[in-house]
Amino acid sequence: MPPRQRLSPADRRAQLLAVGTRLFAAHPYADVLMEEVAEQAGISRALLYRHFPSKQALFAAVYQQAADQLLAETQLDPAAPLVEQLIQGMDVHLDYFVANRNAVLAANRVLAGDPVIQTIMTNELEALRARLLAVLSLADERAREAVSDVLKSWLVFVQVLCVDWLTHETCTRTQLRDVCIGAVLGALRPLLAEDPAPDWPPQEFGAAAQGCPPHKW
Repeated sequence: MPPRQRLSPADRRAQLLAVGTRLFAAHPYADVLMEEVAEQAGISRALLYRHFPSKQALFAAVYQQAADQLLAETQLDPAAPLVEQLIQGMDVHLDYFVANRNAVLAANRVLAGDPVIQTIMTNELEALRARLLAVLSLADERAREAVSDVLKSWLVFVQVLCVDWLTHETCTRTQLRDVCIGAVLGALRPLLAEDPAPDWPPQEFGAAAQGCPPHKW
């Protein structure tokens, strides 16, 4: 065990979250032991449990921190083209999904019924939906409600599709991203007065998408 360092409660919590993030990313949820977290942090298990009473509590804190960071890194600007913003947002999330495959699968599979994890996911999806609605700047309330419902369903679709892709990569990452973007643009077009992305899909999209088999529900 590394020599124990005296840290403030906030610094100790940050250290434990860093260790937890690393371990949950590197190993399946079942293989991460609180004893190992304590050992890598250089503290006793008793001190670890004072900060996080269970492995589930530690994972929830790690996942909340990740959700906050993803929202901070997902920049949506009404002045920028919608497709550029969708690409940026998808890339930010896919970067995290790929780098933290085990953690994402744990949240969506192993802990799918945990109310704390579900609340974290729901809050992030709601925040993303609100940001996308703001970017679209819809004046008509009826159109806004219809678009809001579409975005809610699309965000769940993206979540399910990406988790399945992490389990079995049936297409490239770029194809996955473009399928997700194409899905929301196709769903929004009938509801908007103007085409939100008249240049989408790019000419090469059709050929590239042929390499990605349809999603199996």
